[in-house]
Order: sequence, then C-alpha cells, then structure tokens
Amino acid sequence: MVATPIGNLEDITVRALRLLGEADLIACEDTRHTAKLLNHYGIHKPTLSYRQHNEASRADKLLKRLEQGAQIILVSDAGTPVISDPGHRLVSLCLERQIPVIPIPGPSAVIAALAVSGLPAEEFLFVGFLPSRPTARRKVLKNLAKETRTIVLYEAPHRLADTLSDALACLGRRQVVLAREMTKIHEEFLRADLADLLVRVQQQPVRGEITILIGPPSPGDAKTHVSCAAVPLRERVEQIMRERQIDRKSALKLTARERGLTKREAYKQLVSGA
Repeated sequence: MVATPIGNLEDITVRALRLLGEADLIACEDTRHTAKLLNHYGIHKPTLSYRQHNEASRADKLLKRLEQGAQIILVSDAGTPVISDPGHRLVSLCLERQIPVIPIPGPSAVIAALAVSGLPAEEFLFVGFLPSRPTARRKVLKNLAKETRTIVLYEAPHRLADTLSDALACLGRRQVVLAREMTKIHEEFLRADLADLLVRVQQQPVRGEITILIGPPSPGDAKTHVSCAAVPLRERVEQIMRERQIDRKSALKLTARERGLTKREAYKQLVSGA
C-alpha cells in the first residue's frame, strides 16, 4: 500500500520509489495518471486499473497473482490508498488468506491540511466525501451538530457552495478552513467562518482538489444554533435576512435546510405565519 504525491511529484519517499521499481505489478485507479509519476522517475512496470467500478472483479484477479508469489503495489491517484479511495476489499481478502499487507506511508491530504489549518488537531473526525444528494447530506451534517472535534471532509468544486450552505444551517457559524490544490502551483488556504466563506464561494467559485476543515463550536455559537429551531419560522427568516444581508427567498431556503423542510413546506409555514 504505497502513498503517492497529492500534487508535487517530489513528495514521495525513497522507500516508495524503490518498491515501485521492484514490483511485479502496480494496481492503480487510473493507469494514465500513475504513468506520469512512474515516467517522471524512470520506472517501467506493468500496471492494472483498480478502481471503484471494477474493484470486485479485479480484487480476485490480484489475489490469484499474490497467491502465486507476485509482489503487487496498490496506489491511488493521490495520497494514501483506501482513504476515500478503492482498496478496502483487496486488503480484507488478503488478510483473510493470510497474505501480508504492508503500509508504505506518505502523503495524505487530511494530515497535510490539518497541520496548517490552525484548528484543534489533537482529535479530529474525518468523514470523507459527504453524500451528493441534498437530503442525505443534511442528515449526515445534522448528526454532526454536537461534534466538538475538528471535522475534515473532501468535496467536489461543483457541490462546494451547497455543502457550505448545508453545513452553516446544520452546524452554525463555525470557523472553517478550505484547503485547495495543496502542494500544487495554485495552492491556497481560505480561512473564515462558514457564513463568510459561503458568500465568498458564491461570489467567486473555487476549483481544484478541495479539503474542508470545520472547527468545533464555541459555547455561544452552539447555544444560539440550538435555540434557532424554537424560533417561529417567519421570525427566523427575518433574523437570517438581517444577519447575512440576503433576500427573503435565500433566507427561506437556508431556514428550510436548517429545519429539514422542503422549500414547499417552508413556504407554506411562512404564509401561514407558523
């Protein structure tokens, strides 16, 4: 299990390079992506695609090679295999059949982002990618509302604004760090609270590989957020309009997310004065 660079090709260990050069086969998410790393270091070894969509069938094929004595390396496109990447099935099958699995540590976007975030890192919770469907995503975030550790997650650029909006509604106005394109030319770290970062992202969309770190709530923020559900919907909408200087439609949308309502249900409550 070899960790590979998350951007800068120099971020790889001497041990990893040696083992890549000695391997009988390299299993990788995208053979074209891994070829860039191998070619950069003059390593010429056979590769095999091993990704989410073919993991079940390829795991059995790799297992047969391993049982015949082959030395196989598993890499992901970037970072450490299995961490929000394919590999768990293969590792489990190897352990069941007493085939040694050896970690070759190295780059990890989670750890790299935590180290420079400025947020508490003694304890943290890594949740990987949140569900892409809004209802499922909000359910996960609501379950994290009482979380007091720093929360780390990955997100795709096209879902970033929606995720930040849902996080603001479910978690309150916490401090957040957005790490973008780490170790690459356009590396950037945005530090703000969830509300301010959401506005910034809405005004200027962010692109690239993204890691989000959400800090723990302050006692005052947590108390305010918990009490929001007890406020009448109309009053809450007006409160959000004042605090964030947004129009009624946007405030209603945020209130609906905050309370787990559809926009239609929230509108009916607003009209009825509930």
